Amino acid sequence: MANLLYLVHRLPYPPNKGDKVRSYHLLRHLQKEHRVFLGTFIDDPADEEHLPALKAMCPDLHVARLHPLWARLRSLGGLIQHGPLTLAYYRNAALHEWVRQTAAMHGISASVVFSSAMVPYAMPLVPRVPMLVDFVDVDSAKWSQYAQQRRWPLSWVYAREGRELLAYERMAAQRAQRSFFVTPQETDLFLRLAPEAQGRVQAVGNGVDADFFRPQPSTPRPFAPGETAVVFTGAMDYWPNVDAVSWFVADMLPALRQRHPGLRFYIVGRSPTPAVQALAGEGVVVTGTVADVRPYLQHASAVVAPLRVARGIQNKILEAMAMGRPVVTVPACAEVIGASADDGLLHATDPAATVDAVDQLLRDPLGAALRGEMARRFVLNHFSWQAQLAAMDASLNAVLQPERLHA
Repeated sequence: MANLLYLVHRLPYPPNKGDKVRSYHLLRHLQKEHRVFLGTFIDDPADEEHLPALKAMCPDLHVARLHPLWARLRSLGGLIQHGPLTLAYYRNAALHEWVRQTAAMHGISASVVFSSAMVPYAMPLVPRVPMLVDFVDVDSAKWSQYAQQRRWPLSWVYAREGRELLAYERMAAQRAQRSFFVTPQETDLFLRLAPEAQGRVQAVGNGVDADFFRPQPSTPRPFAPGETAVVFTGAMDYWPNVDAVSWFVADMLPALRQRHPGLRFYIVGRSPTPAVQALAGEGVVVTGTVADVRPYLQHASAVVAPLRVARGIQNKILEAMAMGRPVVTVPACAEVIGASADDGLLHATDPAATVDAVDQLLRDPLGAALRGEMARRFVLNHFSWQAQLAAMDASLNAVLQPERLHA
């Protein structure tokens, strides 16, 4: 058993949104064989109530409070300096000091860093403490994508962040013993942007807790009697999700309601922005935070994920598939999962194709149920967390091997 430093940019509990799902399961995976010292931020007051549970799970814990408004203002000050705004956003002197003291007092053998934002905390320990980095996605490419979607001056700010963050990602990958991305596609993208990282990066995919996300016959239906529900799930203060539901409501929902007058689109997820709340109406329900997303998935007539801006594997898709529901999504999201329509994941290249795919599911409930069964089977066969995260073990064991040889 080694002492590991694990640094995460957002409290990895509860696992109720994309990045927290992965960071939580990575924490549990590391704890199976090692003592983990967890340094993290809390950026949502609603997460405060979960701190006792996380502390019980991981006693060696340091939590830094992050106030998004002040962090945003602090990061904007970085526009007059070189470097990514992301790093200024997550700058915290107390966390730096905790990392320094923890490494000095507990003989940390290696650090595992979740997201590029946390690299500055582990970097001062390198090379004495080897560093592994789970970038998850190529975040710099996300900002470059945002720049293409926004008007000036945000387009300029986002393009700058894309350039500056890529330079930092490249440096971090050079200093790390090994770096990871969530899909082979993200890995290939990073290698095209950072060819010097060849041989130093690999893909480690996401999984899904198929025991938790499984249909239960006794689960009550959260929709009105006779209502045809099409569902989207996700954190609704995340811009790609906001863009997805706005696009669906504007360009797809009218045609679907014309064919199915009783159809209602359910937007299920925490912290809906004013733009999302404004979508609510006769054909749209914005739930906000729900106690349990599973009933909405299990009883949905169809699940959609029309994400125009997406990086990596979408947990929302894997969770819906694990719940035995077919999903309609864009090709970019489907290809990284590797499932086809025969596996319950329908690809739609444009709004018209999305309308046709959803319409097909609604008109053939038995066929949709069969596709849902195939979707769950696909997830069970290909996306267990244990199988996915085990791919990190070889890299971690390689940096711990000298220590074990001298133990």
